[in-house]
Amino acid sequence: MSKYFPNVPNIEYAGPKNRDKFTFKYYNPDEVILGKSMREQLKFSMSYWHTLVAGGTDMFGRDTINKNYGYTDVEAHTVAKAEAGFELMNKLDIDYYCFHDVDIAAEGETLSESFKRLDNITLVLKDLQKEHNKKVLWGTSNLFSNPRYMNGAGTSPSFDVFAYAAAELKKAIEITVELGGSGYVFWGGREGYETLLNTDMGREIEHMAILMRLVVDYARKIGFTGDFYIEPKPKEPMKHQYDFDAATSLNFLRQYDLLGDFKLNIEANHATLAGHSFQHELRVAAINGAFGSVDANQGDLLLGWDTDQFPTNVYDTTLAVLEIIRAGGFTNGGLNFDAKTRRSSSSPEDIFLAYIAGMDSFALGLRLAAKIIEDGFLDEFVKERYSSWDADLGAKTEAGNVSLEDLADYAAANEEPVPSSGRQEYLESTLNQIMFS
Repeated sequence: MSKYFPNVPNIEYAGPKNRDKFTFKYYNPDEVILGKSMREQLKFSMSYWHTLVAGGTDMFGRDTINKNYGYTDVEAHTVAKAEAGFELMNKLDIDYYCFHDVDIAAEGETLSESFKRLDNITLVLKDLQKEHNKKVLWGTSNLFSNPRYMNGAGTSPSFDVFAYAAAELKKAIEITVELGGSGYVFWGGREGYETLLNTDMGREIEHMAILMRLVVDYARKIGFTGDFYIEPKPKEPMKHQYDFDAATSLNFLRQYDLLGDFKLNIEANHATLAGHSFQHELRVAAINGAFGSVDANQGDLLLGWDTDQFPTNVYDTTLAVLEIIRAGGFTNGGLNFDAKTRRSSSSPEDIFLAYIAGMDSFALGLRLAAKIIEDGFLDEFVKERYSSWDADLGAKTEAGNVSLEDLADYAAANEEPVPSSGRQEYLESTLNQIMFS
């Protein structure tokens, strides 16, 4: 199958010294690291929207990348786009893909026309999945691009808009179930506000919770057994997003008793926009039992918006994989490349080169994370740093078996405490040594 990308061969592992641009230097799918193959550890996924739809447009210019796949007719283009996606996944040896409803089939003039298009392409995708042994990692609905959602979808002040969003969500979850998806994502999109002068924040958040609960209940009723995800994002397109970061999203899920069904889908670029590191957001999700899936990309720290670049920062990928492994690894989730080529990377081959770069960066991150774990130095340092909590009154305090009077008496009977050094610079230097020795 080489209809849409005839100049690109199947991408195979060739090792770090190979300079052929169409080879993996670090990703060797069936190589076992820490007891699992790299394929199992990383669970790479293609993003339908950036990969097959986005044409390089920005606020100052139109598309620079042709993604009509040889067709201008809507139905023919829809099928060609799907075929191109499966050719790309085959050549990159990617097992999963993620989609919004409007990615796989363009909206029609009416809701019924949109749904008919979705039904048609769902049959095509099912056949392609069976033929090429691919799976849906997660599905979602685009409730932010159409002007009807300019004031939000689940948080819209208009009930009619809320109901329309509910109809689109119902269809999107049906498609996800039909295609065997193991997850469903809620990305806030325009679920937020620009000014409190015209916003009833409490009511909007409650409406969002109502809609999520309705979707969960319906999905379970029709046989969906996977995970639901919230994908935190602090800003853009709305100035104040209700899903600002992992902690904010977790608070929302707890408040409305949704944690039993939901986990978090953490995106690297969203983390940095929130003023956090990628690793921080992964750790917050993990320690709250809500680590689910990852959108693998990176942002430009010199720019204040979501640039969705393919990940190439090996420190970030290494420390992210370290968090993923410590969280127990993926179950229903995976590493979805919510990333796009730069506007000037305009040839069909560039998307393959970008995926190779991203996949190799995470594969190298996995290799280096394994070195860190096997070395054991960092884990031992942290264990020693907190060792005073492991015996006597420290252990009793963690177990909840002390009173405030007990602690006060202990402090009075001992000398002024001397805090130990965190040795951050030493640890960063040692990390370099472990990674690159």
